[in-house]
Amino acid sequence: MAQRVSVADGARKKTSRVMVSVRLRPFMNKQDEKGEGPCVRGLDSQNLEIVNWRNATETLKYHFDVFHGEQTTQQEVFLTSVKPILPHITRGQNASVFAYGPTGAGKTHTMLGSSEQPGVIPRALGEVFNLVNAQKEDEGWDYSIGMSYLEIYNEKVLDLLSPNSQDLPIREDKDKNILIPGLTHTTITSFSDFERHFVPASLNRTTASTKLNQRSSRSHAILLVKVVRTQRCLPRRQQTGKLYLVDLAGSEDNRRTGNQGIRLKESGAINLSLFTLSKVVDSLRSGASVRVPYRDSKLTRLLQDSLGGSAHSLMIVNIAPEYEYCYDTVGALNFAAKSKLIINKPFTQETIAVLPVKRAREEHEAGQSGTEPHKKKQKDEKKPEPHSLPQPSLIDRLLALEKRVMLCEGKERAGAQKAIQELKEEHKANLAKKSRNSVAPLQPRQVNVSKGKAQQVMVQPLLDHTNASRQLVVRKQSVCVKKETTAILPDGKENQVMNSWESQLDRNLLEQSRQKILQILNTGSLKELKSLHQIGAKKAELIMGWREVHGAFTKLEDLSQVDGMTEKRFSTFMKVNLLSLMAK
Repeated sequence: MAQRVSVADGARKKTSRVMVSVRLRPFMNKQDEKGEGPCVRGLDSQNLEIVNWRNATETLKYHFDVFHGEQTTQQEVFLTSVKPILPHITRGQNASVFAYGPTGAGKTHTMLGSSEQPGVIPRALGEVFNLVNAQKEDEGWDYSIGMSYLEIYNEKVLDLLSPNSQDLPIREDKDKNILIPGLTHTTITSFSDFERHFVPASLNRTTASTKLNQRSSRSHAILLVKVVRTQRCLPRRQQTGKLYLVDLAGSEDNRRTGNQGIRLKESGAINLSLFTLSKVVDSLRSGASVRVPYRDSKLTRLLQDSLGGSAHSLMIVNIAPEYEYCYDTVGALNFAAKSKLIINKPFTQETIAVLPVKRAREEHEAGQSGTEPHKKKQKDEKKPEPHSLPQPSLIDRLLALEKRVMLCEGKERAGAQKAIQELKEEHKANLAKKSRNSVAPLQPRQVNVSKGKAQQVMVQPLLDHTNASRQLVVRKQSVCVKKETTAILPDGKENQVMNSWESQLDRNLLEQSRQKILQILNTGSLKELKSLHQIGAKKAELIMGWREVHGAFTKLEDLSQVDGMTEKRFSTFMKVNLLSLMAK
């Protein structure tokens, strides 16, 4: 089984403050009849000032990690702010970049850009592939890159890679990782492969026209890029890094945007989620004793890692210079000033698949030497015969008395030792009684059935043909088969006897159902494997791991080789799934 361990960067987990960059878009008000000009002015590469909307004679000054002025290019934004945090995801840590600001301030342009001026998302993906290709040559690791793309529209999580999907739930595993069951995850091998999936998915995002913006985002869009690296040699450590690239919808003043009907409902959902985001930031600044309302909206639930979680986070605050945006710009800058005080605790999470790899190596060596793996031999040697097991109640009584011997002295100790001796004699008597009741092996086709009162006769089949533990029960001229037995026919040939419930089923339908189960085991996704009865999430992961090591299942009986799939469980699995498929 895979063992999950958390590996910190050092002896203790390091902390990482949320980085904040502010980008001022160019002045675009062509009808500036008053000649007011811009209300925001950059002072240097980290400081800016804005006119106080309450008092035009005053200015408010702000200090951030980076300030990008009106002339800053897409490449400069990427190289200065985004590129430094990307190497973390190739080492099993999480990173997050999200654009924040009022509607019409240029968030989508910053994140997506255009074919002439690519934004953060295409540049980040190109850099990820560059990092992975460079490290493949120098390190002993194999890399895999995958992507998911979703939007939060009217508080519904929608899969943009699968536009026909319904509202998806948000879950949290035992390690506090946020999961979205059913979300499409596509493996990508190159930047052109990424574009092939991302471009049509972007067209599925909900947008509309408002008075302030010709193409306004009506949803929050989140691109998740997952980088998994696996060690080539034992113990085959596996580290997973996630990159969240988030284009938030902008807060809106419905009086200025002219929203009505469905646009009004959309802006209400957007503003509510952004208000919850602001409450999360305030709670994180207040201290550990305050409840952080992550669960109050889908957006904050998904950004739980990015704000106060385990990610290296960067917030790009987009602002507009026009006076009509002054109030919204001050609000965005105040929010950014609070966000940069949030502390995250990034660390590396890795899994070590020790046992499956070790078993695969032993089986490979056994195949070369023609012998069974040592571990399997040891297990078989230690497995006692069914008749030699003492009664459970007898074991419990012996253990209890042995504890009394350790704690008692004098007469009490002598009495306890005497009781232990009596229990041992009772155990020997039970074994002797069982040995007297056992019947010697009979010759083939010689079955004695007593006349009169019904008796049970234990018939041991020939050891050359079946396991010694399989039994045939004969009662009043009727034969009941336990598990799977082999009967000797008059012509001397062996005939595999089916279970009683299988023998009553249509042969063609039964074979079709078996092939259907085999197909799911060989090609099914994690969700399809979990749709089988008796297969949970952990068992589905073990099946997929077995496929990676050993290849496809050649027959259904190979499933019993998967870790934890006992003979009894396999029998139940087959019966339930076959009957379920045949009933459809």
